Amino acid sequence: MKNYEIGLFRNLDDALKDEINKHAKLISFKKNGHIFDSYDTKKNFYIFLSGRVKIYQMNLENSKEQTIFILGLGDMFDTITLLDGKIHEIAVEILEDGEALKLPINRVREWMDTNRAFNRIFFPYLASQMRKIEDLSCELSLYDTSERLIHLILKNLTPKRSEAKTLLQNLSRSEIANLIGTVRHVVDRHIKELKNSGAIEVKRKNIIVKDIQKLLKKLKIS
Repeated sequence: MKNYEIGLFRNLDDALKDEINKHAKLISFKKNGHIFDSYDTKKNFYIFLSGRVKIYQMNLENSKEQTIFILGLGDMFDTITLLDGKIHEIAVEILEDGEALKLPINRVREWMDTNRAFNRIFFPYLASQMRKIEDLSCELSLYDTSERLIHLILKNLTPKRSEAKTLLQNLSRSEIANLIGTVRHVVDRHIKELKNSGAIEVKRKNIIVKDIQKLLKKLKIS
C-alpha cells in the first residue's frame, strides 16, 4: 500500500488496498495549521498515518474545553458523519505535524455496503471509539480528578511495539487536563503528589510509571 503500510491495513486483501490507493489522496498537516472542519467531513473521510490531531468541544461562554479524541496513527475520522451523513459540530487542533489519507466519504460508504474486507477493520475500530466515549462518560461521572488522571496514566503505559505511541507522550499538562475534564493547575497538583509518592516520574513532557502498585493502591485496587 504505497508508503503507508500501517498496522491497521497490513492484513487487507490486495483488492481493497488497490481501491484505497486508487481513491486516497495523501495530505500533510502542520502543527497549529488546518486539516478539516465540520463541513469538510461531510465530503471526506480521513485515516491518519502520523502526527496527532485533537477533536474537542468548547463552551464559548466560559472557554472550557473537553477533549473527545486525540487522533494519530491508524485512527479514522469522522465515523459519526460517515454513518449518519449529518454535520458533526466539533473543534479541531493539530498537535503534531503528520500525514493522513483523504478519501471521498461516499466511496467509503460504498465499501461499508459491499466490501467485507473494509468492514473487518472498520467495525472493530468503530467499537473501540464507542468504548472510549463510554469510558469518558463514566470517568467524568464516577471518579474525581485524581482518579481520572491515574486511570488515564494506566491506560497509556509505554507500549512494547516500536511503532506504537501512547496518548500521553509529549502531551502538555493543559491537554491532559482537557482529557480528564479539569484545569491545568489541578493536573499539576496531582502529578506532583504522584511523583512525591514514588508512583511516577516525569521526563520532559512524558509521564513514566515507576511503581504500578502504588498507583493501583491510590485507586483502592488490591
